[in-house]
Amino acid sequence: MALNLDRIQKSLRKVKKFVKKAPSQPTPEQVHDLRTNTRKLESALHALALDSSSDERRLLKSVKRIRKRAGNIRDMDVLTADVCSVKVSGEEDCEVQLLEHLGVQRHKYAKKLRSTVLKESAVLKKTLRREAAGLGVLMQDGKSYQAAAEAGAHALDLASQLPYPPRLNRNNLHPYRLKVKELRYVLQIAENNGKADFVKHLGEVKDAIGEWHDWEELVSIANDVLDHGSGCRLQQELKRISESKYEHALALATKLRKTYLKTSARKDSRSDTSPQFRLPVLLATAALTSGTQKRAA
Repeated sequence: MALNLDRIQKSLRKVKKFVKKAPSQPTPEQVHDLRTNTRKLESALHALALDSSSDERRLLKSVKRIRKRAGNIRDMDVLTADVCSVKVSGEEDCEVQLLEHLGVQRHKYAKKLRSTVLKESAVLKKTLRREAAGLGVLMQDGKSYQAAAEAGAHALDLASQLPYPPRLNRNNLHPYRLKVKELRYVLQIAENNGKADFVKHLGEVKDAIGEWHDWEELVSIANDVLDHGSGCRLQQELKRISESKYEHALALATKLRKTYLKTSARKDSRSDTSPQFRLPVLLATAALTSGTQKRAA
């Protein structure tokens, strides 16, 4: 079986479990799991073309709302940990002020998440149950090959977007991360694809860009919240770290494209030539469909 449906079922179960509990102040681990599994679920349903019926569209809309709410809390958790990792002598008051602000924001976002979960609870429980049953039927009557073919085509389409934009910078690096993350989640639907070098490198790029963006957000919040002025050494240190994270993320993203994509040196538009993939990319996408055709026959 090329498709790892257990992985998708696991995401369904975890989202359903959180919706059932609806904690008022979820732990950082609960928030991280919720955000990750909602994103994986969205990616899988789109990749397998399980997003066309009214129930599926309703499910995706509800899941997206919850993911965004969870993302706001997750940001506060990560930024809090980042602040705690920076120690600048003489700037303890600024650090406390920043931590207090992040704590207040987290509490507010947690209330909004719970309100959204409770509002969407009835619809989510029904649609998640139906989707779980639908995935069980997916591997019957030759449908597995059709689903795998949909996922493979979707993965190739996502991979074809990796060369763009031609030049990565501060303005487009974080949006570029969304392409990388989406492709990685789709490729991970295939059994054992998590061990593929290409998939691992997608994860490294995703994490590096995300880490830079977190520090960039922290710099912005510190500028708004702290009243210490331009001489604040804590703010100076945050900016220094953010710059270092940016350079690292940009280097990894550039290396990813050079390693796995063969594109022409000059390219003015997407219509000029289609990007050519190196073997690891083709193997990773092929893993989605390998073994299903024989079973479907």
